[in-house]
Amino acid sequence: METNLPIAQALSEIMKAVGGIAKKDRNQAQGFNFRGIDSVVNAVSPALQKFGVVVVPSVEEYDYQTVEIGKNRTAMGHVRVKVTYTFIGANGDTIKATVVGEAMDSGDKATAKAMSVAFRTALLQSLSLPTDEVDPDATSYERSSDTDVLAPSAVLIKIHEATTIESLSEVGQYITTNKDSYPVGLLDQFRAKFKEQQTKLNPPKLEEESEDVITTEPARVTV
Repeated sequence: METNLPIAQALSEIMKAVGGIAKKDRNQAQGFNFRGIDSVVNAVSPALQKFGVVVVPSVEEYDYQTVEIGKNRTAMGHVRVKVTYTFIGANGDTIKATVVGEAMDSGDKATAKAMSVAFRTALLQSLSLPTDEVDPDATSYERSSDTDVLAPSAVLIKIHEATTIESLSEVGQYITTNKDSYPVGLLDQFRAKFKEQQTKLNPPKLEEESEDVITTEPARVTV
């Protein structure tokens, strides 16, 4: 192993050893190839080991938000990280690279994904690894706009999943607010499902109180 090189020279040798990294990963949903973190690390790791270089991350900034994606307004975690990667040579000398990564995920993987994006970026850019074309993200999303409303199926699910009169009334209020975005036929379906769920929840004394929860024009929906 050539482990006595200064860190700058070691990185130069690593660049030569790795060469280009092809886009071997495939985004099936959107139909394009991309260069994933595993492909990059698998290509670079042997060369790092050969020249005795260690990479240590340090998170400088971190931001987490919840955003809504698409017309169904799916809630997703959105994470941005600013990370400094320190490349440490066999002699203890270092070179640092600071990059920003961001990612979205509907579960608990947004931070891990953002860190992976940051590390991939640090390796590709610090080592100036050749690429054939612009590298799009593995997954992309369209944020919901102010004019987007829930899909009809999502509204019906929300009605079905309401477990209290209060939560059911919130769904009814949402429908009333956005009634102009749905055809009258769909509003009739919402009304029928709403009344069915209200009957399950009962109590009967609330029937009069909730009679005007959902209204449409020109027709009037009562529950």
